[in-house]
Amino acid sequence: MDRFINIKPNLSTINKLLQQAEGVKESMGNYLNPGNEGFRKMINSEIYIDKTGMLNYTNHVLNTMQNCLCVSRPRRFGKSMAAAMLAAYYSRECDSKALFSGYIIAESKEFEKYLNQYDTIFLNMQEFLSQSRDVEGMLDLLRRTVLWDLLGKYPDFRYFDPENLTRTMQDIYSNTKCPFVVIIDEWDCVFREYKKNKKAQEQYLDFLRDLMKDKDYIHLAYMTGILPIKKYGTHSALNMFDEFTMLDPGPLASYVGFTEREVEKLCADYGMEMEEVKNWYDGYSFAKEPLIYSPRSVVNCMRFGKIGNYWNQTETFEALQVYIDMNFEHLKEDILRMIAGEKVPVNTGSFANDMETFRTKDDVLTLLIHLGYLGYDEVNQCVFIPNSEVRAEYVNAISVSDWGEVSRALKNSAMMLNASWQKDTDQVAQGMKEAHFETSYLQYNDENALSYVISLALYAARNFYTIHRELAGGKGFADLVFIPRKRFADKPALVVELKWDKTVHGALEQIKKKEYCKSLEEYRGNLLLVGINYNRKTKEHECVIEEGKK
Repeated sequence: MDRFINIKPNLSTINKLLQQAEGVKESMGNYLNPGNEGFRKMINSEIYIDKTGMLNYTNHVLNTMQNCLCVSRPRRFGKSMAAAMLAAYYSRECDSKALFSGYIIAESKEFEKYLNQYDTIFLNMQEFLSQSRDVEGMLDLLRRTVLWDLLGKYPDFRYFDPENLTRTMQDIYSNTKCPFVVIIDEWDCVFREYKKNKKAQEQYLDFLRDLMKDKDYIHLAYMTGILPIKKYGTHSALNMFDEFTMLDPGPLASYVGFTEREVEKLCADYGMEMEEVKNWYDGYSFAKEPLIYSPRSVVNCMRFGKIGNYWNQTETFEALQVYIDMNFEHLKEDILRMIAGEKVPVNTGSFANDMETFRTKDDVLTLLIHLGYLGYDEVNQCVFIPNSEVRAEYVNAISVSDWGEVSRALKNSAMMLNASWQKDTDQVAQGMKEAHFETSYLQYNDENALSYVISLALYAARNFYTIHRELAGGKGFADLVFIPRKRFADKPALVVELKWDKTVHGALEQIKKKEYCKSLEEYRGNLLLVGINYNRKTKEHECVIEEGKK
């Protein structure tokens, strides 16, 4: 039988722990029942989107077999805000009723049942790691810090071992009957900063498992970060967690980012053009929420009244460059196809949930999903670049990489677009030639590959147009159709037909004969018909441009 030690004869041990942690307490925040100031700042901000409905789910799984949640999202997607909301709702020693009133959770019948009823431990792992030399030091600092808070709040109980964090939490629960909620932000920082140190990673996972697995004193464990839980061998050290990721956020899909309904209201409030906001920041798609927007970018767009790239304010394109430059077969080809607007198949099953173990290009693409650089189509198991903001990061990364003709084609795309508007067929043909990288990443052997080259050569057109491939019109499908967005109604619409070893005039004739322009009646008088042919023998591109008849 375990022998319990009365704390009063053991004051020297407690005092020793308090002295060791005193410096920690001064430099770091309160980790037991941290209060509601973080949530207060959120709702006092100029823009706050109500995501308190997520608390309905966490309340639903409290003290059940599903009470351990790991929610992974990219940077800029509100991970820390969600953690602060949970802390404000569950923490004892504060009254958050007024803060949550008027929001979705307040409509729940169980709103007050769980409000401020739990001893809540809030840990930002990045803070502990940044103040430690290694993972072992980080875990020691964490234990001492949390024990400092626990023993300071409950000094008069008997403790079996006041230097053991899990035993101390169990003893407190036995005395108070008040369960714990444990919230961990930046849970995966060890895997991001100690990418190659498998021993340190396993040590960290073992600590988390011992702290939370099968512990009756924990009624909810919530971890958030960028990566899913690391796999070792055939199982995970944290297999008690339900995981909600960018591959499948399940019932939490509407809390990943902003929904279209939420963005539409913001656009109305701030006088922004919804079509432009959608083009720049939409694109993440899930089964239960098909239209999700990048939240930080939308907020900045509204606050500053300007469409633009806000992604690179928190992370430079070099972070992306490392991965797209990896030497896996067909990886660069897939990247180019996606820049051109295509989806490419992916197998996400082999990903090891870290930032170091890459066996195939699919592992790289899967990581880019978790980092927010790719969207994921779960039904068709494909990946794609979600929006113009993220696509610009790929172009930036390629521009400083050794991608040869691709880099030049992207840099010259504005000149080629202008040449198209001016109906300068010679310059367009020359631009196509320069963008032609037959010996590089794409197999240049059909009209499909030719369309990728055109999309890259006319990359700058995405600033002005919505681009459609195989758009239904008249009696068939036009290869490429460029429709001006509302802001650029003065630009001509473009209907492009591609040919391979045929003639450019045959391409134009097909546009007319099959009436591809029939669905573009509003652009009559401001419409260009473009025929492009590639001759395999001469390796030359031909182009003809004609104004559509009014």
